[in-house]
Amino acid sequence: MAEPCRILIGDDHKHARQAMRMIIEQDPFFELVGEAQDGYEVVRLAAELMPDMVLMDINMPGLSGLEATRMIKEAHPSIKIVMVTVSDDASDLFEALKKGAQGYLLKNLNPSIWLTYLRSIVADEAPMPKEIASRILHEFTPSPTKTPASTNLTSREQEILTHVAKGLSNREIASACTISEYTVKNHLKNIMQKLHLHNRVQLARFAVEQGWVSQRFQGDSDEK
Repeated sequence: MAEPCRILIGDDHKHARQAMRMIIEQDPFFELVGEAQDGYEVVRLAAELMPDMVLMDINMPGLSGLEATRMIKEAHPSIKIVMVTVSDDASDLFEALKKGAQGYLLKNLNPSIWLTYLRSIVADEAPMPKEIASRILHEFTPSPTKTPASTNLTSREQEILTHVAKGLSNREIASACTISEYTVKNHLKNIMQKLHLHNRVQLARFAVEQGWVSQRFQGDSDEK
């Protein structure tokens, strides 16, 4: 991305918004374009400002960050959403990712980790955490028949999706498929457009429901 990544912050706590603003201002690659104090305001400002990314608190008054995420992704799927929370409650984070969020950050992490992670989200390089991949395998079972959408994918795209479902990064997928990371990113972009999905969690869920992830891998995940 040649232009700065335009960011909208959504958090009902003034000090939290200030802390996020200070982190963002450390890197000229990011540009703060707005701040919201509740879920409804985040949704409204997202439509007005069309930011590249939203930093979204999970718990906000009026409309939760989870519902705000769902509404924004349905209306503006190109906007990337990163959940920001003080808790690493797996249930909340998993729900946010299923609703379309691209990732999540804990508020107590070092600012340098924030900036590195946000850059990886912008570049579509952030891998899906292994624990999330494992949970997808536990919560979803393969469909007995493929949906019509699956027929639009090439064999290479299906192969890449199976690696995504295992929590592999773009670099690991490139190595496994003997292709470049750039090619992996292009494949993932095309796959998301074909399936109308927004993040790696949704892609992994699709791969599992199609039955493309082997039972052997599911067993391996159970043992970890």
